[in-house]
Amino acid sequence: MIFYSRHTDEPCFYYRISRIPGDITTLGEEKVIKTKDNTTYPSPFILSDDPEHIYLCWRGIGWHPTIAKLSLPDQNDRVAVEWGPYQIVQSTGARPYAKYMSNGKDKIYFAYTTGHPDNENPNFLYFNYIDVHSLQLKDVKGNTLSTIADGTFKVNKTGDYVRQYPSTLVDNPSARDWVWQVALDENDNPVIAMVRISSDKNSHDYYYAKWNGHEWKKTFLGNAGGHFHQTPNLEKCYSAGMTIDPSNTNHVYCSLPVEGKQGKVYEIMKFILNEAGEVVSTEAVTQDSQQNNVRPYIIPDSKNTPLRLTWMYGNYYDWIVSSRYPEGYCTGIACDFKGFPGAKKKKNVVAEKDFKFNPKVAFVLEQTVTLDADNYQGCLLQLGDLQYYLNGQTMKPEVRYNGKVYPSTNILGTSDCWKTTSRNTGGEWYTPQKYGSFKLELEYKKGVLCVYINGLLDQKIEIQ
Repeated sequence: MIFYSRHTDEPCFYYRISRIPGDITTLGEEKVIKTKDNTTYPSPFILSDDPEHIYLCWRGIGWHPTIAKLSLPDQNDRVAVEWGPYQIVQSTGARPYAKYMSNGKDKIYFAYTTGHPDNENPNFLYFNYIDVHSLQLKDVKGNTLSTIADGTFKVNKTGDYVRQYPSTLVDNPSARDWVWQVALDENDNPVIAMVRISSDKNSHDYYYAKWNGHEWKKTFLGNAGGHFHQTPNLEKCYSAGMTIDPSNTNHVYCSLPVEGKQGKVYEIMKFILNEAGEVVSTEAVTQDSQQNNVRPYIIPDSKNTPLRLTWMYGNYYDWIVSSRYPEGYCTGIACDFKGFPGAKKKKNVVAEKDFKFNPKVAFVLEQTVTLDADNYQGCLLQLGDLQYYLNGQTMKPEVRYNGKVYPSTNILGTSDCWKTTSRNTGGEWYTPQKYGSFKLELEYKKGVLCVYINGLLDQKIEIQ
């Protein structure tokens, strides 16, 4: 189940549910959860002590941390809001930024700032958790701060607040804090990836904060330079990023500026800490890169798999493609995947000419398909009884076989047209730009047809 939303421009969430667990190529119809307030940054949780509900956290009411309890989807994929939504905290800052995680059982943990570091100097960092049994907000020592449905807990950055609620604070510096991640160590103690940004925003320092049962132990990891991107005087609080390995919270990955063969480029570095929170070693994950490696991320539940760490590779000019910044953020996704052990991919590549689909025969077909923008529809490929078709109304490709239609969930087009529009997030929807041509690959084996467009998996179909 996937939750998503616009960036505060609509009072609703969207979600889709896959037909096969973990397979995003089988996502069902888009559904909507309406709210009274604009929404962004959804973080959903299902907890073992309450497996009949989904707890959804987001930035919502008053641009603050918000929570609601949802029913599980019914047979028609519909969910209902059974409790909330409620604003969890009220800050003196306009836009607190929060990161959430859970223990999978009965608690939702979150760390959040006073507001956006651009606007708050200093910008404090707080930590609380929600007990789903009592639906109360608590500090790191378990002291009750509020019953969520009865009203918000108020936070600020005054001396009186610090003295009254010391166990809600992770960091109260003279700098601008921002939070990257919250995790739990093997003893269920919270650890936090955070950055301190100087008052002038020109220097970013990465820190690893660990609760040892009595206090937050904060360890300096490295200086991240200033903002990592290529546009001066824009989003100066954008650090290159860091992530904690949830399966081993003593391992932290940071994106740092490094002098290499290509000049100063952001590279991914791995920091290993001991149980006391001290750095014992570092190692380079990337080196001598031509472009920046930023925003590292550990894939959840990936322990003991060959693919764990991912990051963005490329140069950043703005967070949105527009006529002002037509290059936007033209990035690829890189990873540490080195292949499955001993795996050798064999392809029975066939030519299109005279080839007919036989459900008993495995094959691979690769072809460049040329399209007519004035007649953007019709059969693109005919393999006997199997047809690859472009629906002119939806602009989505379809596989047709044996009287059944298997439509793609994706439009056959690009968003390049955004390069000619103004910079905004006001809800405009521009008609996708049509392909002049694309690379099509069909792979079929043991009843499963995979369709790749320009090297990316578009459909995975069980042929019947």
